[in-house]
Amino acid sequence: MKTLRQLVTGDEFIQLAIRLGLLALLIYWSFVLVSPFVPILAWSVVLAVALYPVYTWLAAVLGGHAGIAALVLTLISLGVVIGPATWLGIGAVEGMKELAEQLGAGNVVVPSPPAEVKDWPLIGDPLYEIWDRASTNLRAVLREVVPHLKPLAGTLFAFASNAGIGMVKFLLAVVVAGFLFPYGSQLAAACRSFLSRIVPEQSEHFLDLAGATIRAVSRGVIGVAVLQSLLAGIGFKLAGIPSAGLLAFVVMLLAIVQIGAAIVLFPVIIWLWSAKDFPTALALTFFFLVVGVLDNVLKPLVMGRGLTTPALVIFVGVIGGTLAHGIVGLFIGPIILAVAWELITAWIRDDRARLAGER
Repeated sequence: MKTLRQLVTGDEFIQLAIRLGLLALLIYWSFVLVSPFVPILAWSVVLAVALYPVYTWLAAVLGGHAGIAALVLTLISLGVVIGPATWLGIGAVEGMKELAEQLGAGNVVVPSPPAEVKDWPLIGDPLYEIWDRASTNLRAVLREVVPHLKPLAGTLFAFASNAGIGMVKFLLAVVVAGFLFPYGSQLAAACRSFLSRIVPEQSEHFLDLAGATIRAVSRGVIGVAVLQSLLAGIGFKLAGIPSAGLLAFVVMLLAIVQIGAAIVLFPVIIWLWSAKDFPTALALTFFFLVVGVLDNVLKPLVMGRGLTTPALVIFVGVIGGTLAHGIVGLFIGPIILAVAWELITAWIRDDRARLAGER
């Protein structure tokens, strides 16, 4: 059998190399031009998949007018992004800039306990002592650690500066998702056809699994976390807590990575009872307790099949997505990684079952 070098002459080989080089250059250049829009397209697809059941219901209510249903749902989504989401983002950005300035100046402070804590019955004195000791120790630790954290100030400033661009990407993604709604069935058929060429026997199963995972993570993890952080932010504002937006952003992060908001809410409740009058502290404590257990109530309702993706995968998706794509990547990172995890594990599980059946 003749080799490739024997079949192709020197001139033909040079021409083939030039063509392949130009093709590779064209593909790379196209990727460079499209790459800034990849997060927008990814988030728009996630929104379209997550909200498609709502869109079909709304279209049925409106008598089958798909265009009107897509327009109404897009306007509602834009209202959410422009309204409470923007408020939360602005508060978080201001808090990040303030924290970055403190880190840069090396004057991060830890508040001491108010003297009123001593007057609390039963737990006042021991709580005051623990709080005072903790704040003193933390101040000592921060004096040693803050100089090493100064480079983090630049990262926080850069993240806060890119938040405006992230909000524009969110708005564009919502608009693009609005255009995708009427073509949902055609897009699903195209995805099914593509998967049938890769995994012909499992294309339908993998497509359903990907859609279910996107809906579970986007609504049961991201959606609940955003709602929880918005309510927490409202409570922080009503309580007059400094950097309320930043604390609400931390609540959202903790909720996304499945740690829970109690780490933030519990110290806030303690502060309320030391700084506010009894009726205000009682009302806000009840409010924060409701916010704290909100995820345990809503997740079973909005996550149809439940989430089997490990929390570590979600955590890596949050960190990796944020580092790669900024504020938008914070949301699309865990969703994309969860879909990849679920598909890979399903593929491995189905292959093992097939091999076991053949034996």
